[in-house]
Amino acid sequence: MRWQVHSEKSLYLDQWLDVRVADVELPDGRRLDHRLVRIAPAAGAVVTDDKERVLLIWRHRFITDTWGWEIPLGQVDEGEPPMTAAAREVEEETGWRPGPLRPLLSIQPSSGFSDSLHHVYRAESATHIGPPSDPWEAERVEWVPLPHVRKLVGSGEIVCGTSASALLYVVMERLTRGAAPPSGPGTGAGDLS
Repeated sequence: MRWQVHSEKSLYLDQWLDVRVADVELPDGRRLDHRLVRIAPAAGAVVTDDKERVLLIWRHRFITDTWGWEIPLGQVDEGEPPMTAAAREVEEETGWRPGPLRPLLSIQPSSGFSDSLHHVYRAESATHIGPPSDPWEAERVEWVPLPHVRKLVGSGEIVCGTSASALLYVVMERLTRGAAPPSGPGTGAGDLS
């Protein structure tokens, strides 16, 4: 059942978002004003290394007053290719330059409320280039054992929808390849087994 949009107008607009109201007709003929947010696309990356670890940032989100692990992700600048934005965001937020990127998935994390589209890429290596140029983005940057991701999602230490989706996608890729979990003590987020 498709909802029909008769009109849409902006209620508030700035460089980050456009809050709008749409006159929407439901399939049963009723009409309502529906609020929505239009946002520029974002891009980020899941970066792993040859030790089965993933590069994550530990950050506070003031909106929900919560701490959690996230992949580096940020807004795509106007005219910037999403893959370029993903590489830039990894460097700015972590101080690591990702190796060759390939598309992983695209996600609309809140499609009932926003048209925000997140392009997520995958790199299997990175080179340390120095401290993050955007140090306010994260409390810390760590290489976290990939096998610990599922437990971090389950414990609420990864709650960002885009990060959880992308990381669990990579974990599933790993499992379908039949990779064995690394042996020995964990690094990064600690031993979560």
